Amino acid sequence: MVTMSLVAMRRKIRPEHARRRYAARTCQCFMLFTFYLLLSTFYFAFAQTVTDKMVATVNDDLVTYSDLIWQLALQPDTPLVNPRSEDLQRALQTVIDQRLVAQEAAKLPTIMPTDAEVDRALGEFINRFRSASDFYTRAQSVGLSAEQVREIVRTRVAIEKYLDFRFRTFTIVTQAEIADYYNGAYTSRFRAAFPGRIVPTFEQARKDIEEELINGKIAVDIDNFLDDARARADIVILNAV
Repeated sequence: MVTMSLVAMRRKIRPEHARRRYAARTCQCFMLFTFYLLLSTFYFAFAQTVTDKMVATVNDDLVTYSDLIWQLALQPDTPLVNPRSEDLQRALQTVIDQRLVAQEAAKLPTIMPTDAEVDRALGEFINRFRSASDFYTRAQSVGLSAEQVREIVRTRVAIEKYLDFRFRTFTIVTQAEIADYYNGAYTSRFRAAFPGRIVPTFEQARKDIEEELINGKIAVDIDNFLDDARARADIVILNAV
């Protein structure tokens, strides 16, 4: 039986580049319905504190300054007062990617998340902040109510389900790939991280390795998907940020 300490050690030596790339792409995509489906709801609340302006269009889908501020508001420790140009630029590129994915997702049947899935995801999202109070205070500062935040999280779950359908469902890792990784990178990294400790057996490590390899392939697929979508899209920058 694999102990908790062994599980922790296995996680420590996972190849960080694949996990980070997948997490980054998921992070970029998870808010896409927030802006794409809830834009009309949020605009009037936020317009009281920020003078909105048109920033870009993505296949005639408008991106406003509010979209960028909402994106920044839900990222811990990112300044909201006089936001930095580099933060706004990064938010703009993220929102553009989100719109491109949203337009593709609209072609497929919507997968509705359950309340339990939303509750679980909301808890995970709040944990990124110092406290629930900090999270909701920050959201309220840009005009987002608790109910609207919950809808944002609901759309995040919907996005994750879409990504699973679009990419994970068709991603395959062979036993040969898992064995090659175990005999190469996994074993050497474990020994470097934990000198003198016994390397987990192939069967003990197989599930984690398979997950890591799948996530790595998904990250590449998402990169390629977005590159292709950008190449085909009509993206117009209306105002610099």
